[in-house]
Amino acid sequence: MAEKLKIIPLGGLNEIGKNMTVLEYGKDMIVIDCGIAFPEEDMYGVDLVIPDVTYLARNAKKLRGFFITHGHEDHIGSVPYVLQAVSAPVHGTRLTNGLIRLKLEEHRMLDKVKLVTHAPGDVVKAGCFSVEFIHVNHSIADAVAFAITTPVGVVIMTGDFKIDPTAVEGMMDLTRFGELGNKGVLALLCDSTNVERLGYTPSEQSVADNLDRQFKNCDQRIILTTFASNLHRLQSVLQTAHRYGRKVAITGRSMENMLKVATELDYIKPPENTLVDLAQIKSLPKNKVVVVSTGSQGENMSALYRMAFSSHKQVDIQPGDRVIISASAIPGNEKAISRIINELYRKGAEVIYDKLEGLHVSGHACQEELKIIHALTRPRYFIPVHGEQRHLQRHAQLARSMGMPAKRVVIADLGKVIECTSRTCKLSGATVPAGRVFVDGFGVGDVGSVVLRDRKHLAQDGMIVVCVNLSAEDGSLVSGPDIITRGFVLVKENEDLIEAMRMICMDSLDYCRNKGISDWATIKSCMKNDLSAFLYKNTKRNPMILPVIMEI
Repeated sequence: MAEKLKIIPLGGLNEIGKNMTVLEYGKDMIVIDCGIAFPEEDMYGVDLVIPDVTYLARNAKKLRGFFITHGHEDHIGSVPYVLQAVSAPVHGTRLTNGLIRLKLEEHRMLDKVKLVTHAPGDVVKAGCFSVEFIHVNHSIADAVAFAITTPVGVVIMTGDFKIDPTAVEGMMDLTRFGELGNKGVLALLCDSTNVERLGYTPSEQSVADNLDRQFKNCDQRIILTTFASNLHRLQSVLQTAHRYGRKVAITGRSMENMLKVATELDYIKPPENTLVDLAQIKSLPKNKVVVVSTGSQGENMSALYRMAFSSHKQVDIQPGDRVIISASAIPGNEKAISRIINELYRKGAEVIYDKLEGLHVSGHACQEELKIIHALTRPRYFIPVHGEQRHLQRHAQLARSMGMPAKRVVIADLGKVIECTSRTCKLSGATVPAGRVFVDGFGVGDVGSVVLRDRKHLAQDGMIVVCVNLSAEDGSLVSGPDIITRGFVLVKENEDLIEAMRMICMDSLDYCRNKGISDWATIKSCMKNDLSAFLYKNTKRNPMILPVIMEI
């Protein structure tokens, strides 16, 4: 029986972020992207979410390489974690590999990973696969799409992209997409993030023009926040500041790291004598200063957050400061951003964040751009990727509106195997392990759904610890029960409730002793059940109850 090409999404479907897709044929396997997602509000204590790579670990001998489309966190963030489980070369463009190298250095893994740098137009042989790098436009430099030649046909993965005719690095290589379409494309896997938006995505050049308008005739200090990865935006800020005789200071770790890497690789060329150390801005007139900061998404530890809430060591928000938020809210971050904006207004700052100001454009293609890619590539099959279910369905609808038969559109889910031959492409019915792995501090995967459920329980209802000392000779009560609460009630103001809880526990102990029950697990369960029923009846709360028995 002839081998089939398997396309297996391990991330990036029915979610935003955590992008990872496996292509497998026979004894060869490659992985496209290796990203993270950021934790949701109910993921208490979780720092990052990475893909489950159990399937990769089981098939490590087949793995021929990781191919990375661009340097955003949702495409490179899990590289240091995944490469602890499996080993394979990582292929990317100059900036992408520069950012990955920074991550590997932080995790002390640089000497353990082979980074291979390529330019658009390069073709890389990886087992039975040939992977061609194709230049595309995005909100970070050096982004590429991949045309992957497989034994059953060509598969195109666009990565994140938009069509920007006035892009600094030149418009994406539409000619190559057309050439591939003329030769025949088996399947197109296309970015769905902006499929709900009509028309075209505006050019990054329009932001540069609007930034100039904000700087012109402003006699106050300017504080600007944007995505650290948007190097063209940073270059525009530096050039605009230089034009108006302002010095630029950078604050925020990710912004500083990005500027360092981009400057070393010549993706950013700061005008002479424009960049200054943050400590120097106090000695400069307000109308000669620009502070570029992290915090466009309202992150709690970001530089802008610390400025707004007066915990930044070097910058305080002052009345009259013009704060420019040159970014759009990632879904889920709206509340955090609003909180910062309100605090900035409270301190007397002028905040520029309205979409009407034109201070941000997306890096993702809108409907008309998606149609162009579909028209150029003319794929036999279409698989929408990178988006929640509504994005995938809308993208499938768009493909059908362009004449794609419904039976040739495949909407998959994480872990579901798509099998392709030269004439077919469909869900096989097979699945592989897939899902979310939580990173908490140095721990990877040791926080699971049970731990998260306990953390949620503690956050909502608090905790009660019941401590009792029993006699080693006859099991009688020696001292206690002592009631310790955290996050439940204030003990000093609820002494009657605490005493009633003690009496319930004593009754439980008496019951167990009278019944001849000496097993500690049973005694703990009895106390926990009786106390839980009492508390719910009297308070309508369900705190976590931890009985502790000591024998003396």
